Amino acid sequence: MAQSLVPHFVNDKGVDRIRIGVKEFQCMGAAPPFDHPHVYLDMGDEAEIVCPYCSTLFVHDRALKAAESDPPSCIFAVTAPPGAPAA
Repeated sequence: MAQSLVPHFVNDKGVDRIRIGVKEFQCMGAAPPFDHPHVYLDMGDEAEIVCPYCSTLFVHDRALKAAESDPPSCIFAVTAPPGAPAA
């Protein structure tokens, strides 16, 4: 599979808050190789959640699509590992 079904977000810029268009996602902290364990987060009925590893505040924004973030550079494109079969 070339893209994960659950969006992944990174905070390479070190911003305090990232607006995202989904309530279920994975936080990586920073892009590899500086990432923390990829933690699955679910906001449930809330509009925001803090990552327990990097303390980034994620805020749900209905105006954004699932593959969008603000700042825009915080969405991470997950690709298949080298040598993995194509989808």
